[in-house]
Amino acid sequence: MKTLKLVLFILLFVGVGTSSKAQVSFNIQIGTPPQWGPQGYSDARYYYLPDVESYYDVQSSMFIYFYGGRWVHRHHLPARYRNYDLYNGYKVVMSDYRGNRPYSQFREHRMKYARGYRGHDQRSIGEHPQNRERRGMNRYENHSSRNERNERRGEYRGNDDHRGNGNERNDNKGRGNGKHSKHDNPTEDNYQQIRN
Repeated sequence: MKTLKLVLFILLFVGVGTSSKAQVSFNIQIGTPPQWGPQGYSDARYYYLPDVESYYDVQSSMFIYFYGGRWVHRHHLPARYRNYDLYNGYKVVMSDYRGNRPYSQFREHRMKYARGYRGHDQRSIGEHPQNRERRGMNRYENHSSRNERNERRGEYRGNDDHRGNGNERNDNKGRGNGKHSKHDNPTEDNYQQIRN
């Protein structure tokens, strides 16, 4: 009886161990979606890009397109699409396809999702690089234009407000807070008077 329990325990342990290994290998096979990929579809392997009549394989991080009479896998789109904006282009998520040749249904995809096709609104996983640059530039542009507007109104809030805050030392201002007498910071003119 003890040996039967031991054998059952070992079989159960080996069975649990192999099922967890299968699960881990499944997670490793799925690639990381690109930043320009649509949100909410992290489990999809392929996108169809109707504007460029190409596929994108998330697992291998490669584009698949027809070139030279055959379907090729490349890390980039063909040269004729070098200016294509992947962030703003529509991606048809092929969540129902399982296999290694999404182009086997290319005729159907091209008919159903013609160039210029736009389904429901899509948001990219990451932010468009140009938006990050613009946001960075706008921060400085907005700040300078705000200061210019305030200067015109006489409300400049920079550090040179002449309130004795340590910014302008040449005109006897700026040695701390408050007003100072001539004797606190002597200049050439009143130096002789203080000495006498």
